[in-house]
Parts: sequence; structure tokens; C-alpha cells
Amino acid sequence: MIARTAPMGWNSWNTFAKDINEELIRQMADVMVSEGYRDAGYEYLVIDDCWSEMERDENGRLVPDHIKFPHGMKAVADYVHSKGLKFGMYSCAGVRTCAGYPSSFDHEFVDAATFAEWGVDFLKYDFCNFPVNGDCKMRYQTMSMALKATGREILFSACNWGREEPWHWMRSIGAHMYRSTGDIMDNFVSFTDIVKSQLANFCDSGNYCFNDIDMLTVGMYGKGNVGIGSVCTDEEYRVQFALWCMLSAPLMMGGDLRNMNDFCKQLMLNPELIAINQDEECRPPFVVRRDAIGHVNPDPKDGEFPWIHEEDTAWTLFKHLSGGEFVIGYFNLSKTDAEINCNFSDCGLPYPSGYGLEMKDVFTGEIIGVKRDYCNPVIPARDCKLFRCRLVKC
Repeated sequence: MIARTAPMGWNSWNTFAKDINEELIRQMADVMVSEGYRDAGYEYLVIDDCWSEMERDENGRLVPDHIKFPHGMKAVADYVHSKGLKFGMYSCAGVRTCAGYPSSFDHEFVDAATFAEWGVDFLKYDFCNFPVNGDCKMRYQTMSMALKATGREILFSACNWGREEPWHWMRSIGAHMYRSTGDIMDNFVSFTDIVKSQLANFCDSGNYCFNDIDMLTVGMYGKGNVGIGSVCTDEEYRVQFALWCMLSAPLMMGGDLRNMNDFCKQLMLNPELIAINQDEECRPPFVVRRDAIGHVNPDPKDGEFPWIHEEDTAWTLFKHLSGGEFVIGYFNLSKTDAEINCNFSDCGLPYPSGYGLEMKDVFTGEIIGVKRDYCNPVIPARDCKLFRCRLVKC
């Protein structure tokens, strides 16, 4: 069944943009298998924008770029399928794609039939160049119906950037995931701002229809198409991946898997983290608290306060898992080390209950024992800790 849990895979856009071809896709399919990504659950390999010729053929059908894809898309799909992966492609609800290629407005049924004939399993459906008099909801509904009409199971990844509050209606039109924000950039401010904008909306995300906060930038280090701003550290990438897992957001990798360093590879293959993301109940985290972190201003100017408060930088998130277990996530988004607080009474577990939590560090595997009443670890700047927990009678 499609999207019972959050979809996982790889998308070409973040790193390669228009610089795609069938040899690259074959290489990425090979790496997804040889490096263990497929077996970890990353099953979709998705080609984004810039794959077609600039005009449709005489029958009104989309045509793959004959230089980039000389053997056609069916051959590419067949190769991806031969590796035990699923094949994804891109189109757009507007008249042209974001890069100016032919798109699917008023061509929904013929394009869906074409994709199905090629063996497509996943459609990312963007929102550029949409007519002013167009009906956003109806056009996504139309493509949803067109995909259903093919008789092929195709995951519908609706990408309308949060227009008209899609968390309230995308499930009803048959989408399996929906982009709720603008494009991610490969820097700390971009991905944390994206999460801040959507944290309250994840209660409308769940089995069969997921809030998509864009492709991961883990492992890019400023290289590629979205490398704008300061380069992320390993710790910042750990924060990004941990947040996506806590939110049960789709895990669509965007880096060059052929050149992924060991830290980022092991991060995205971490079975404990993936298990949190893929938990069968797909529950969003409960926000225990979001605080400001204060620290001394090292160089106050005239009139400046000698103490700095970084607002909304200390997050404590509590996630219910299946099997009666939980995860507590401590996120320090500030520029200084800080104690992050979690009073268990704020998680529904007051001291008089007679219960505590046995806590295991998700990253190290260390069991830190049973905590009762509170657990307030010190978290390094722009880093996080996650603890998988179970109730223990005290």
C-alpha cells in the first residue's frame, strides 16, 4: 500500500538541478543498492525538473530530452526497477514547469497515461506558472484522478508550497504527500525556519498523506543547486535529520550519494532514527516546550544589553511510538551550549504517578537508566539528543 508510512528515497534537484542524464540516474540507482540505502527503506529514485524536450510531440505527449535520455524513460525506469527500486518523475500543475519546460495544465490525463506507460511509480507535481484564474485545489484533484485512471499505483507528491493551507485538504484529494513550504536551502537557518513554520501543522499529517517539508540537504556541505548561505556542520545535519524523523516527514535525500561522507551516510542509515520516522502510528511530536536560550554578550556596544536571548531556540519534543514506547528529543538551535529542560509532568507523567522513564540514547545506544520527575541534559550548540523511552514502575 502506498505511503502507509512516510515515503523515503532520493531526488535529483538539490544537487543536480538541470544537470541530469540517464547515466547519472543509473549510477545513483547502483549506489542506493550497494551502499545500503535501498535496504534501509529508501525505495524511490526521483528525477526532478529539466528532463524533457522544450516542446511536446505531434500527439501532444511529453518527450524525454534526446541528449540526456537517449534511450527514453521506459529504459531508465526498467533499470531502476531491476535494482529493486521505484522510479519517480516530475511535472507541474502550471502551464510550464519551474524551469520553463512543458507542464501538465490541461494535459493531466494524457501525461498521467504517459507516465504510467513508462513505468513511473512516483510523481512530484509542482506549482510554477499556474494561471491566475486557475483553481489550485481542483487542478491537484484533477491530476489525482488522472493518476488513478491509469490503473497503476503512483505515489502522488503534491508540491504547492503551502498555498491555500494544503494540510487542511490534500488528504481529501488523494495526495500521498504535500509540500507545505518554499524550497529548502542548504543552511541551518533555512531548514529550522521550515520546521518552525510547520510544527503546529503536523497534527494533520499521518498515514497515507504526509506533510512534506522538502528534500534533505544532509551531506551537501554547500555543494550543488541549493548551496546558499553558510555551510552546515555535521551537528547541524544531525539536527536536520533528527527533526525530519521526529516529525515523521518524508525522507527524500538530496545529496550526491556517490560522494557521501561516512558521518552523513551513517546518519541517514541509522536504523534507530529510521525506525522513529517509520513508526507505524506516524504520530507527530507533542511540543513540551519552546524556550529562549540566554548567554553573555561577549562584546556589548554602547547601549546594548550584556545578555543575549536567542528566542525559540530550545525545543523539547515528545513523540508517542507504537508498542507503548516514546521518544524525547532535545534540540538546541542556539549558538551556545545549554541545558534543555524536560519536566516529566509536562509530558503527562507527574511524580505521584509512580512511573519513570527508562531512557536510551538513540545516537550512542547508551542506556542512561530510569529517570523520574525530569531529565535536563546539556546539549551542545546547534545539536540535539534523542532518547527512546519506556515506562517503568518506580
